[in-house]
Amino acid sequence: MKTYIIISAFIISAFSPRLCSAQATTQILDTIYANDTKNVALFFPEPIRQGVTGADNFVFTYNREKEQYFGLLQAKPGKESNLLVINRNGSIFSYIVRYKSQLSKLNYFVPNASSIGNEKPIAKDTIKVNKVEDLVDNRTFYYTKFSSYLLNRNKRIGRIKKRNGDIVLRVENIVFDKEELYFVIQIENNSPMDYDLNFLNLSIETRQKGKKKSLQSLYQLPIYKHNLPSKIAEGKMIRFVYVLPKFSLSNDRRAILELNEKDGERNIELKISHRYINNPS
Repeated sequence: MKTYIIISAFIISAFSPRLCSAQATTQILDTIYANDTKNVALFFPEPIRQGVTGADNFVFTYNREKEQYFGLLQAKPGKESNLLVINRNGSIFSYIVRYKSQLSKLNYFVPNASSIGNEKPIAKDTIKVNKVEDLVDNRTFYYTKFSSYLLNRNKRIGRIKKRNGDIVLRVENIVFDKEELYFVIQIENNSPMDYDLNFLNLSIETRQKGKKKSLQSLYQLPIYKHNLPSKIAEGKMIRFVYVLPKFSLSNDRRAILELNEKDGERNIELKISHRYINNPS
């Protein structure tokens, strides 16, 4: 008899933590009271897609054709039941509903925090978002590594340069890789003054034919800039890389690299023939 009591006590003690744990995770639902003489309005943070009650003596009405943020609850005398509401974004709300002849509250404003869960696989959605972010980071990482490789290679495709006094702007190389063009650019400051960079823009210039010749320019936005300086110190030379989406040029077009000095006039426009753009290294 004593042995039986000891074994029983051991079994109870072994399983009691699990029972307590299960009870601790049980969610207590809020109770909403309604009757058959008044409408009880529930306002949700997102439009209602679906709403159902567990018994016929409760009716929850909402706009089924055009999703709206509120629904109306009415009740007839009878046993308590439950109300389940699903919002457009998949959030789930659950309540105990009871009949009460005298109501002290007619409007309920439901916060997001009252949701008991979501019918959509949020974890998977989160993984997808992370993958997109990883993809962007991986692309930037690749641009960085390949740009560093080009700067270390120190290869030139021709004499593409322009000078304004002691300031020299040069395009050392144009490289095609995957779906991008990499412009390896050099700015040399041989003057006794620092050169403060205002902007360095690349645009496509089209020469209009006819009696009235004109030029039209279209700015090309780089998708990545590697080691672009804000200042070139006196007597220094800086090399960096512009990465742009792949493009080609017809015979009547050319690329223009425009260097502009901040609070100065040592500006340079370097013209790049379509031959260099269409035949990158």
